Amino acid sequence: MTVVTGIAIALVCTAGVCHADEAPAPAPHEVVKKPAPHKVVKKPAAKRRPNAQAKKTVAHKNATDHGVSKTKTDPERASTQAHMVKTTDVEATPAYRYGSLSKDACEAELTTRKIAFTPEPSPVPGVLAPVRIEGPLHGVEFRGDLAEKARAESPYEIADCRLVLSLDDFAEILTTHGIVEVRHYSMYRPPAKDWPADKLGTRHNGALALDAGRFIDKAGKVLDVTKDFNGAIDAKTCGEGATPNPVTPEATELRAILCEAVDRRLFNVVLTPNYNKPHKNHFHLEITAGVKWFLVH
Repeated sequence: MTVVTGIAIALVCTAGVCHADEAPAPAPHEVVKKPAPHKVVKKPAAKRRPNAQAKKTVAHKNATDHGVSKTKTDPERASTQAHMVKTTDVEATPAYRYGSLSKDACEAELTTRKIAFTPEPSPVPGVLAPVRIEGPLHGVEFRGDLAEKARAESPYEIADCRLVLSLDDFAEILTTHGIVEVRHYSMYRPPAKDWPADKLGTRHNGALALDAGRFIDKAGKVLDVTKDFNGAIDAKTCGEGATPNPVTPEATELRAILCEAVDRRLFNVVLTPNYNKPHKNHFHLEITAGVKWFLVH
């Protein structure tokens, strides 16, 4: 305890805590020695330990955009990370090359390939190079279920030019399986009305994805993703060990079509009924501009 005396008040400090207390006045001519100043020892700040979770969490933005939580423990996010694929020759892949094209360069390639298309004249929020496909690609028609007149005005029939290039390559695969028509649910989905005029979208907001539900061959036989894929949530889609359950001719054919596109790296993102329930009835085929990875789930 340290006591600092004064004329009538004593300042009592105990364990670094001081308070005033009454004290007798000093005797005449008494020499009062001032005590040494009480030193306040500051405790060093505790060192912050590195956040192990922060180190381990490598949240993939485009995967998160597909409904995957950034929380490390979220099983869907962990599952998605397990299905991410990187390749050493990514810049040579069709998906990467197409995604890097400008509007003019893309439309020039459509013209070179003699693909019938019409640029969408009105502003299309979120879309870099909006076009409508005006004919089959290698003999394969990509279309929604609407009647012809309604399709001509439907926003769901708008595609970014870069997606069309990938679909053109995909059509080459489809013809080897006798497919002449692909029925889709949508390509472009308009964003919210307050979407900034100069902001480019991704996935359906950017008209860079197609949701293919049914594949129809020359004889009219339909391969329906809902009925014929025979997958299971989080099951492997392509590659060694991937197999439908049960194995049927239709399921085997659907896998062959899809996995040939995967092997050729025509799309950055391929989502199937193995991904989650919202994808139970279609294959989500997407170009993602500027990335060097592939997601097959």
